[in-house]
Amino acid sequence: MNIFNPNRWSPINQRRWHNFRHHRRGFVSLWLFLTLFTLSLFAEFLANDKPVLIHYNGEWFTPIFKAYPETTFGGDFETEADYRDTYLQDLINDKGWILWPPIRYSYSTINYNLPVPAPAPPSAENWLGTDDQGRDVVARLIYGFRISILFALTLTILSSIFGVIIGAVQGFYGGRVDLVGQRLIEIWSGLPVLYLLIILSSFVQPNFWWLLGIMLLFSWMSLVDVVRAEFLRARNFEYVRAARALGLNNRGIMFRHMLPNAMVATLTYMPFILTGAIGSLTSLDFLGFGLPLGSPSLGELISQGKANLHAPWLGLSAFVVLSLMLTLLVFIGEAVRDAFDPRKS
Repeated sequence: MNIFNPNRWSPINQRRWHNFRHHRRGFVSLWLFLTLFTLSLFAEFLANDKPVLIHYNGEWFTPIFKAYPETTFGGDFETEADYRDTYLQDLINDKGWILWPPIRYSYSTINYNLPVPAPAPPSAENWLGTDDQGRDVVARLIYGFRISILFALTLTILSSIFGVIIGAVQGFYGGRVDLVGQRLIEIWSGLPVLYLLIILSSFVQPNFWWLLGIMLLFSWMSLVDVVRAEFLRARNFEYVRAARALGLNNRGIMFRHMLPNAMVATLTYMPFILTGAIGSLTSLDFLGFGLPLGSPSLGELISQGKANLHAPWLGLSAFVVLSLMLTLLVFIGEAVRDAFDPRKS
C-alpha cells in the first residue's frame, strides 16, 4: 500500500508528483481522461440493444451476459430474444420489468424506424443522429473510443518493451553491436508501412490483433534512440564501473542500475507514442485498411462524414471526440515531461 501514499515515496519522486499535480492543465486532463476511459470500459452498460437487467415472473435475468431464447419470456420462438420488439417488451412488462441502458442501441444496432432516410439527423431517439446505415452515432463513438484507447495502450506498452530492450542492448555494448543495430534500424524504418498494410490486406482480413502485430513491427523504433543515448551516456559512469567491479553481471547492471535512469526519458515520450498510435489506427480506418467492416471506429465515422457532406453531425462528432482524446493525452504528456524535468522544483 506504500506505493499509493506519496508521503512514503523517495524525495525525488515526491518532487515529480508535486510538479505533476501543480501542472493544473495536465492534472485535470489526466482525471478527465481516466473518467472517460473508465466509462468506455463499461460501454455495454451505457449503450446496448439488450437490457441490463430483467425481472420476469419472480426470476432475474441479465441479457448483457447471457443469451436467452424468446420462449423464456413467453414468446413463440427458440431463437435469441429480440428485446427491441414491442411484443416481447409487453410480455415481459406484464409479469415484471426491464432496466435498459441510457442508450438503447449498440454499435451495430440498426434503427429501422427512422422518420427520414439514413443518415438521420440528431433527435430524442438518436442523440447525435445515425450514420448512413442507420446505426446510432453516440453508441459507435463510445465503443470506438474504447477500441482506440485499448489498441493504442496495448501497442504503446508492447512497443516500449521492445524498444527499451533493443535500445539498452545497443547503448550498453556499443561498438559493432550498436553499429550493426543502427544500420538494421535504418533499413527497417525505410520500409513503407502503409503500402505493406495495403498489400497484406488483399491476403488477410484485417482485425484488431492483426493490425496490432503489423503496427508493432514498426512502432518499437520510436524509443530505441532515446534509450540508446541514455545507455551510451551512462555506461561509463562511476556507479556502473563500481557495479562491474563488484562482480555484477551485465544483465543486472543494465536493468537494475541503468534502466531506471533511462526510464525517465522513456516515460516522457510514452503519452506522445500513445497519441501517434491512435492517429495511425484512425488513419487506417479512414482509408479502409483498418478494423473489419462494421467495427466501431472513429476513422470509419470520419470517412462517412466525408462521403455524406449533407450530414455534418457524422464528421463533427468524430472530430470532437478525436480532438478531445488527443488533446487530453498531449496535455498529460506535457505534465509528465515537466514532472521529470530536473530543472523544475
